[in-house]
Amino acid sequence: MKIAPSLLAADYGKFATEAKRAERSGGDWLHLDIMDGHFVPNISFGPEVVRTLRPQSKLFFDVHLMCSQPEILLESFVKGGADQLTIHTELTDQARDLIWRIRNLERKVGLAVNPPTPLAAAEPYLDKIDTLLIMTVNPGFGGQSFMEECLPKIQQAWQWRQERGLGFRIEVDGGIDAKTAVECSLMGADTFVSGTALFSKRDMKRAITKMREGVEQSRRRS
Repeated sequence: MKIAPSLLAADYGKFATEAKRAERSGGDWLHLDIMDGHFVPNISFGPEVVRTLRPQSKLFFDVHLMCSQPEILLESFVKGGADQLTIHTELTDQARDLIWRIRNLERKVGLAVNPPTPLAAAEPYLDKIDTLLIMTVNPGFGGQSFMEECLPKIQQAWQWRQERGLGFRIEVDGGIDAKTAVECSLMGADTFVSGTALFSKRDMKRAITKMREGVEQSRRRS
């Protein structure tokens, strides 16, 4: 399993310090939400933030492009130090070309699915991606409540992965805490993006350990 603290919930005045705290606390990945104010009704940060943070951290940089035109950003984020670039199925016909472009840039490929979008929209690409990101809130803002109705999507993704012998990770993002991480894990998720539930804690290491132990225990019981 991988736990990915989401920088969107960090102190914006202390990004470098917060990235180091996530690493020191036992995070596996650092999740970076890139919002363009168009695909989602909010703006976060750009490739320069990633470039600045890269020398400060050895974490895997998981860059989630919630953008209408991610093609104009891919190279900038690769140069900045992204390890994985995730684009959205909601871009429909563009998705195949974007996946190809990311692969050509020698980075891992993520594909995200929003809550209202049927998982079938991602099905044609499952053999071409490294990570399937199932959004468990509507994207655009941090601190939202987990949407239980997304759980069947996770289970379906796991079933497709098993049936087809594929190796993509199943990532979840939105309202993920120690309790909802367990719920998602029981459906098949193995990668957990968590913002507020981790960065809001003074003792992030304890919060990450609690989440990891809860998931591992639930897997042993199941």
